[in-house]
Amino acid sequence: MRVLSREQVRRLDQDAVQQLGLPSLLLMENAARGLCAAILQLRQQAAGRIVIAAGAGNNGGDGLAAARLLAAEGVLAEVLLFRCGRSLSADAAANLCFLQRAGLLVCECDEQQSGAVFAGLGAADLIVDALLGTGVRGAPQEPVAGVIRQINASGARVLSVDLPSGLDCDLGTAAGECVRADWTVTFAAMKRGFLREESRKWTGVVQVCQIGIPLGWAGWPAEEES
Repeated sequence: MRVLSREQVRRLDQDAVQQLGLPSLLLMENAARGLCAAILQLRQQAAGRIVIAAGAGNNGGDGLAAARLLAAEGVLAEVLLFRCGRSLSADAAANLCFLQRAGLLVCECDEQQSGAVFAGLGAADLIVDALLGTGVRGAPQEPVAGVIRQINASGARVLSVDLPSGLDCDLGTAAGECVRADWTVTFAAMKRGFLREESRKWTGVVQVCQIGIPLGWAGWPAEEES
């Protein structure tokens, strides 16, 4: 099992683009395919509403791409986009354009608007947490912290993308508000913080999804393998 730190994840993605020549948009597409497969599997257990809460970074881009791939399977997700004063990453912006050009609805909303959506969800419904990624350190700030509280207060099942929003990738702890996920689909490798027992109350069941970087490639960081 490969285990990577925050810095190693960043470097692996960067090297895959620069050394292997894999476009970052392709890596996001591969991540979204794994995420889409996990969502469809959970939908077989309970076919309720699917609400994707997407942030402005690449984590949100994974969620936006997954919404398009779900639509390709005939499954429509409700997409809530939280910019929170930030500009979208280049790949997230591209995937937002793809959705809009396909005529798929994306609701750009604030904490007040999302509150009514999350409060109306039940046990058959699924929230996909794509708010914050591995690069975030420290406690989430408002209004993202408020959205996390809404997710945790809902009655829905929760699937986090790469890691629960608010969880420290390296420490496996939360400095403030953190999504309590039932499942986490993480990309390329386990994250160092997931090895800590206390992280499980946030991550739930963790599934590793590969994103197209060959496992035998010499560019993989070796020091965190176990």
